[in-house]
Amino acid sequence: MQLSEQEIIRREKLQTLEKMGINAFPAEEYKITETTKTIKQDFVEGKKVTIAGRLMSRRIQGKASFAELQDSEGKIQVYFNRDEICTGEDKTLYNDVYKHLLDIGDIIGIEGELFNTQVGEMTVKVTNFKILTKALRPLPLPKVDADGNIFDGFNDPELRYRQRYVDLVVNPQVKEVFIKRTKLFNAMRTYFNNAGYFEVETPILQAIPGGAAAKPFITHHNALDIPLYLRIANELYLKRLIVGGFDGVYEFSKNFRNEGMDRTHNPEFTAMEIYVAYKDYNWMMDFTEKLLEFSAIQVNGTTDSTFGEHTISWKAPYPRISMTEAIQKFTGFDITGKTEQELFDFARSIGVEVNETMGKGKLIDEIFGEKCEGNFIQPTFITDYPIEMSPLTKKHRSKEGLTERFELMVCGKEIANAYSELNDPIDQRERFEEQLKLAAKGDDEAGQFIDEDFLRALEYGMPPTSGLGIGMDRLIMFLTNNPSIQEVLFFPQMKPEKAAPTFELDEDEKKILEILKSQEEPLNLALVKVKSELSGKKWDKASKNLTKYNLVKVEKIDDIVLMKLV
Repeated sequence: MQLSEQEIIRREKLQTLEKMGINAFPAEEYKITETTKTIKQDFVEGKKVTIAGRLMSRRIQGKASFAELQDSEGKIQVYFNRDEICTGEDKTLYNDVYKHLLDIGDIIGIEGELFNTQVGEMTVKVTNFKILTKALRPLPLPKVDADGNIFDGFNDPELRYRQRYVDLVVNPQVKEVFIKRTKLFNAMRTYFNNAGYFEVETPILQAIPGGAAAKPFITHHNALDIPLYLRIANELYLKRLIVGGFDGVYEFSKNFRNEGMDRTHNPEFTAMEIYVAYKDYNWMMDFTEKLLEFSAIQVNGTTDSTFGEHTISWKAPYPRISMTEAIQKFTGFDITGKTEQELFDFARSIGVEVNETMGKGKLIDEIFGEKCEGNFIQPTFITDYPIEMSPLTKKHRSKEGLTERFELMVCGKEIANAYSELNDPIDQRERFEEQLKLAAKGDDEAGQFIDEDFLRALEYGMPPTSGLGIGMDRLIMFLTNNPSIQEVLFFPQMKPEKAAPTFELDEDEKKILEILKSQEEPLNLALVKVKSELSGKKWDKASKNLTKYNLVKVEKIDDIVLMKLV
């Protein structure tokens, strides 16, 4: 493993601590009495407290030092005084351990008492401290200049998503997104539970991938010697439970689709699906808009949320427009009764990319996606989808060729999909068979299996039912003003990390590093050059290499050029 100079220094400090008999990774419980939040909420001067967290900054001034400690609730100032901590003759704990062996990012426990500084800042005066974890890598902390400008921030998206643990430490505002995500799940659970519906779990490994049109991930079960699929949806299992006698079931499910990745799609995502017996899609529209209004208030305290330049109102009711009306409104073309060839020709004529593998449903979907979706900013129900697009949906009770289905569009994206569920097993078999024909034609998103067990369940009788699916990741994007799905997933899928470049330092480079190591603060670059006693040519080569290796950084503050360790 190639270590940076800073990592080497921290390991050397760890060895020194061990020689001093200090365990930098103790196992025993450290009992805290307060958090930074409770201290600030119930501040009492002179109160004795025990807290723990990361050392995030410090300003050492001889025998005293102000520092900043960060825990899960926030930050607080702490004051280290040598004579308060080391009351006897032995000053090792402050002079050696605190000043020289602690680093920014170390996790420490602190005993102390509260006081207000002269400028009124709530502070903990340290009477004792203990190392709880030695951080062996330096945190990429942002810097703030005299004017309050922040630079060197940890803001590269790839690094942030790949190292979310660092992101959460140095960009604490990121945590708020995930707190709101949990609030959303809790709000929905509360709403469903209050309505009397039952949370369930269904299989992730499935013998037949069903319930949606998507490409699955395939694996193999060795003991059974059969292929299995990571679920693309949990719909067919939840409907089996309605057959079994539950009046309402819901599940927050991890689904997996072996398809492209972009700002709104991740191969692993979370969906919520709910099925309620004796209801239809009209009832479900009313239910959905009330659910989302309630959830928005629980997450943000208001029915409004900001997304980019838009203010989204989640207050019910939402507009309703049929897909046929939407296409006619934005393209002037009426899809009613059109043949597959007519739809194909029209799509081509308006610049929609289509191919010969597409059936009527896919063609209509492409036309709507390209020409209509982006026009719906406020929550809007798109209703009554053509039968070719909806193999699991009941035929419309009064409109030939359509189904009782809606999708909820927000800011040009679908966040919810719902049906009056198809419960006629004969009709369902025909729809499955039609999907097989499309798959044979080359549509890799069409259903490629007939789920005989699901059909058998329907033959025992499923009551009239309405079902709803909501993309939880996409919904929380709209509630927290995040245009990228990677921002609302703790650990989004990433390309494999490139191997770190390896390099070996020569004697000139080591000499410069030794000079910088001897000081805690950045040094004047000219002074480092003089101390190194290197010729101009050797200095240029060594300093450029150290910068390239990301071991040192050169920056200009006012008129002074400084060099420091990274």
